[in-house]
Amino acid sequence: MPVPVELANSWSLAEGMMEKGNHNSALDELRTSWDLCENDSQRAKTLKMAGDAGTALGVDDPDMQRVHWRKALKNYRNSMKMDSKNKETRKAMNNLSSMMDANAISRGVGLQLMDEGNPTPFGLFAIVAVIMMSLVAVKVISDMLTEEEGNPVVSMDVSYVDSETGQRTMGTIEIELFQDEAPVHVENMLLHASQGNYDSTIFHRVIEDFMNQGGDIDNQNGAGGYAAKWFGYCNGESRSSSSACGQSQWTIPDEANNGLKHGPGKLAMAKTSAENTGGSQFYIVPTGSTPDWLDGVHTVFGEVISGMSHVDAINGVQTENDKPVDDVILVSVSVN
Repeated sequence: MPVPVELANSWSLAEGMMEKGNHNSALDELRTSWDLCENDSQRAKTLKMAGDAGTALGVDDPDMQRVHWRKALKNYRNSMKMDSKNKETRKAMNNLSSMMDANAISRGVGLQLMDEGNPTPFGLFAIVAVIMMSLVAVKVISDMLTEEEGNPVVSMDVSYVDSETGQRTMGTIEIELFQDEAPVHVENMLLHASQGNYDSTIFHRVIEDFMNQGGDIDNQNGAGGYAAKWFGYCNGESRSSSSACGQSQWTIPDEANNGLKHGPGKLAMAKTSAENTGGSQFYIVPTGSTPDWLDGVHTVFGEVISGMSHVDAINGVQTENDKPVDDVILVSVSVN
């Protein structure tokens, strides 16, 4: 559908304002653009531009940086919901997420204890409450503190066309992550999930009776993906600093000799044939598959505890050259 002339002019005005550094004026103009949009594609572009303006505002206005960047991140996420395959939007969103991490800015405005190193009002209340409880219930709190915590669990909401029914199906796969056996891999996945990097990506490689592979947050074809933070490795090589290594080259060290074996329901890190080249891609093993030749090579770091039927159904979708004919979408990944 062609872009209405008025909308195109409004976008052009907003772009000109951003080039001149008038980001607040650009946001005002983009509100006009929104009213002129006729479909989700146009709305997605408008939201992406608003995200760009908000990101720039946060750079220019350090005192209000947290507010500007949270609004910008929300605009990027809403844009991705309308146009999930837009690489430029995903790249901008990931870059902003990294900037927020570097500046200790959380991605929500919920009940936070600390914000940029300082206690929030809720945090102060919580601190007082804890002190009061400690005075009247020392034993109870002691028992709570000594209680062993369980492994983290991630929930993957997936969408796929079932080969038996021919209908698009939604489902949830819950995976327990083994943080003691593979702490780096678990931290990496939790960071990617919390940053929203996996949201609206696809399972780009599905091989029947072998595995389902996804998590390419760059290209969604198996050629991209990177570590969620600097773990000391650049394209598999140990480095003392990330200064000469772009984010797209960040990788994580192997933890393949942790004693965990491949088998049905296991989650493992995808990588190249070289050591320490894992980033964001992963694969899940379906029922009936035991690829033991990968033991000690690819790191196993989790196991499906719920939703195995969806893993198996995805493994049976129609493919062409190992790529699903209809996209198998990783709608979102959340941490329980």
